[in-house]
Amino acid sequence: MAPNWLAKCTSEGMPNTWESHLERWTSAGVVDAGVRDRIRAWEAEHAEPQGLRWTTWIALAFGTILLGAGVLLFVSAHWDRMPADSRMTLVVAMVAMFHIGGAVSADLFESLSIPLHTLGTVALGGAIALAGQIFNLSEHWPAAVLLWALGAALGWVLLRHWTQAALTAILIPYWLAGEWWTIAEEHRLYMLPIWVGLCALSFTYLSARRGPDDSALRKALGWLGGIGLLPAAIGIGVESWRSTTHAWQPESIAWAIAILGPMALAVAFGGRQAVWTGIAIVWTLLLAAANGGHGDRLLVYLWCAVGSVGLALWGTRDSRPERINLGFLGFAVTVLLFYFSDVMDKLDRATGLIVVGLLFLGGGWLLERTRRRLIAHVQQEAI
Repeated sequence: MAPNWLAKCTSEGMPNTWESHLERWTSAGVVDAGVRDRIRAWEAEHAEPQGLRWTTWIALAFGTILLGAGVLLFVSAHWDRMPADSRMTLVVAMVAMFHIGGAVSADLFESLSIPLHTLGTVALGGAIALAGQIFNLSEHWPAAVLLWALGAALGWVLLRHWTQAALTAILIPYWLAGEWWTIAEEHRLYMLPIWVGLCALSFTYLSARRGPDDSALRKALGWLGGIGLLPAAIGIGVESWRSTTHAWQPESIAWAIAILGPMALAVAFGGRQAVWTGIAIVWTLLLAAANGGHGDRLLVYLWCAVGSVGLALWGTRDSRPERINLGFLGFAVTVLLFYFSDVMDKLDRATGLIVVGLLFLGGGWLLERTRRRLIAHVQQEAI
């Protein structure tokens, strides 16, 4: 049987596909025409939808950012010249416009519907703040964040978009941190539960990643955990202890939320991984204890170095390169902070510059070499 046009095109340079191989097998008599037609019919019925190209994703991301920025500039340019009722109408219309646009485009282009609904939820936060300003409501900004978080959670329940879930994962901890911030400022308490909770939550978000087949939400949570981990750990290391002299119930509640909340979320993410997340949370508590408020942070630096190594080993165990990279970054930051805060001022200027240069060159080369070996080992195990 002479090859058809598909086989001919393939031989002229088009990439091989299952159809080209099927035509070759039919031409060679390996399969007959009936089997070929049944295979084609089955593939056509069970064909998976192709994802968007990276250029389309970039266009959607930049389009979303520019659209939101344009709306904000328009509102700010006309805000002072508008009466209160017009301001409120504009605030409500701004939120409704994005969500209506997302609903209209849902059947036509779902990938456009997701960012429009996300803009609507982001605009909700501004609308809540502006409504409070318009009507001179009592100022308690964590309550506004709570309303915003509830809006994002409702959007997640109704739409099942990963962006709504990611906003919820940001806003609920923000609200809890804000509540404790206002209480701590009023009663002159320390902010340590905020940093401990954020660090523990970052470990939990990092543990959401499992493999290349993770959902978009798990990938987003992994990014959030990676971004928040190092700043939260630094906050624990530098926060001074300012505790009250008597037992106070809100302190116990704050510590319970900071520890048990991330742990419960880690259990919800699944399985035995919660054990390793629990170990990371225990490390966070011991880091807070190592600080102790006494000013001597040598133990803090040592414990941060141990945690960085442990994070890299955790990433090696689970074949997660982002944890390995974060572990090495944390180790490098720990060494540099220790040098600039405790060592460099004890040396003269020339010697200090020479030593820091050697740290950057020699230490950076050694860390990068070790990191590449671990990454290569992880990638080889994944094959």
